[in-house]
Amino acid sequence: MTTPMNTINNRLPIGVFDSGVGGLTVLRALRELLPGEDFRYLGDTARLPYGTKSRESVVRYALQSSRHLVAQGVKLLVVACNTATAAALPDLAEAYPGIPVVGVVRPGAKAGCALNTNGRIAVVATESTVQGGAYQAAIRELCPNMRIEAAACSLFVALAEEGWTEGPLVEGIVKRYLDPLFARFDDQPPTSLVLGCTHFPMLAGAIAKVAGEEVTVIDSAVTTAQEVRELLVRHGLGHPEPDRLDAKTYFFATDGRERFARVGSIFLKRAIDPAEVTIVDL
Repeated sequence: MTTPMNTINNRLPIGVFDSGVGGLTVLRALRELLPGEDFRYLGDTARLPYGTKSRESVVRYALQSSRHLVAQGVKLLVVACNTATAAALPDLAEAYPGIPVVGVVRPGAKAGCALNTNGRIAVVATESTVQGGAYQAAIRELCPNMRIEAAACSLFVALAEEGWTEGPLVEGIVKRYLDPLFARFDDQPPTSLVLGCTHFPMLAGAIAKVAGEEVTVIDSAVTTAQEVRELLVRHGLGHPEPDRLDAKTYFFATDGRERFARVGSIFLKRAIDPAEVTIVDL
């Protein structure tokens, strides 16, 4: 049965899910932009990474993760995973027609186009996201004449999870990825660079430093949070006390409570006690 959006209780939390901890960069951006909102975050850590799974499996996992959040009561769903966004967004929208569903791909592509000044966009992501072409397709839909080049930057994930986000070593690795990517544009470098993985905002400072002042780095976590805020306003779903100080965030994982808390603390930039993480079986 469809629930009209105007009947959703605006005091309900926002549901966010990912295959692991990368989506916590999205949660962090959401908490900064919407401090009065409650959140429920689910990391499907038992089955990560989604990028190596078939589309059918990713859709099934996404529906199971979202079902857990919806069953608890949420007013909006955020798919804080590039693979799940690319594979399952239409299925999620169909499954929950009364709840707004936001993915991470289109907001990043939209900002990449809007902030571009020379018709050239670069995308950095994981190998599966680059090969799947979700960002390329979204950018072409929004700005058909844009020149797009994408590169898989697999080491960025490991660096982010280790908390190695700045310094000469990190900048050297970033340069090894960006130099050949930018060289593909031949005549002039891109003026916008989209971070197409939720881990990559952790390295945004180093990436921006290597890319140079002429390149605008698009943080897909921030752009997704902005999209969520716009949807809340459009549908009248914002919390009636947006400046309250007692907003709460609840964490769920499908495996590895201690690792989720340890690595998640790096991504969220605030300590997560393992006792805050509830293990669930989807």
